[in-house]
Amino acid sequence: MRIRATVAAVSGALALSALAVPAAQADGSSYRADAAKAVAQAASHASAKSTFSAAAAPAELDVSFSNLKIAKAVRVGTTQHVSTTVTYTLTHGADVDITSEDFANGPFIYKGSLDSPQNVLLGDKEATCKATSPTTASCKGLIDIYPDYDELLNSDAGTWQAGGLALNYATEDETVQGGLGKTLVQRVSRLTVNAAPEPVKKGKTITVTGKLSRANWETHKYAGYTNQPVKLQFRKKNSNTYTTVKTIKTNSTGNLKTTVKASVDGYFRYSFAGTSTTPAVNATGDFVDVK
Repeated sequence: MRIRATVAAVSGALALSALAVPAAQADGSSYRADAAKAVAQAASHASAKSTFSAAAAPAELDVSFSNLKIAKAVRVGTTQHVSTTVTYTLTHGADVDITSEDFANGPFIYKGSLDSPQNVLLGDKEATCKATSPTTASCKGLIDIYPDYDELLNSDAGTWQAGGLALNYATEDETVQGGLGKTLVQRVSRLTVNAAPEPVKKGKTITVTGKLSRANWETHKYAGYTNQPVKLQFRKKNSNTYTTVKTIKTNSTGNLKTTVKASVDGYFRYSFAGTSTTPAVNATGDFVDVK
């Protein structure tokens, strides 16, 4: 589910659009669509307050969220479904029956501010909760991401905020709470290496080529990551430890190329430290036999 929010001066309100749940993920449950609507309404009413609109907001449920835990980073490729687990504590009023079929809650993550999110991602299904007292529960839910359904733009990579929401289908009351945690949504990276010639005489030149690429969420293909520092590393044949030989940068297409002198048998690899938008990655070592 994608909520692509656009700030527009239309009657002084925030214009929000939420795409429908992809047919491949529709399972007869309306939770995902209802959760997306709740987040959109929360943003819309926050914007309305700032423009002195008299629009009425849904009544808030007596529910709050705390102790939220989410992975430090979520790595998303070009087409494959990715999910990440979120846990949190739900606190509710004595009059809120969290076991009712009319009650649902779950986590969500958003890019930008909750009042004006650039994008929102949710779970396909509501969270499951186990009561720990008459007014608290320990809950666990998922964030489900489908890059092949255009849920992400490349510019969405980076830091996202996490929140929790609760719905009452019977009364249409809801609670949306943000700022509970952070995670990085990253474009999956790939790194290759090839050292040649093989075998090579001692003292001769070895040319080491490779490529650093990452997921392009808009074309659903991998494309070169340009102008990035990458380390060329080497380990001797009977060693388990790589040492850095030099650092070079990828060119305008993400390619790498450098030369070294052959000395002993061993493995060459490229190593990328990663950025906030792209995870670290090491190429599989390429063995060179030195004669």
